[in-house]
Amino acid sequence: QVYLTESGGGSVQAGDSLRLSCRTSGINFKIARMSWYRQAPGKQRDLVASISSDGSTNYTDSVKGRFTISKDNAWNTVFLQMNGLKLEYPADYYCQTSVKSRNFWGRGTQVTVSS
Repeated sequence: QVYLTESGGGSVQAGDSLRLSCRTSGINFKIARMSWYRQAPGKQRDLVASISSDGSTNYTDSVKGRFTISKDNAWNTVFLQMNGLKLEYPADYYCQTSVKSRNFWGRGTQVTVSS
């Protein structure tokens, strides 16, 4: 079975940083494309960043230069370093991957940003 477990969320002030982690099991992590999504209350779930097996990355425009996605193949874990968090960013962050065209999601970790 595929398991994705996020951690690292919390309550921070605007301008602060957080590092999210997503530990995986049940997948061939070395070849998996991993993504982070964000979902604010009442909003749709949007892609934040992705990383491919070769380490290439892509980001949504609003986080470029602030967020960094990375992966550790030894620990089957993907990270999202978030710097300069803004008040507009409070949301649940989800880890995602696909196996044989089926999407798998973690349960999410909440990030709250206050002024």
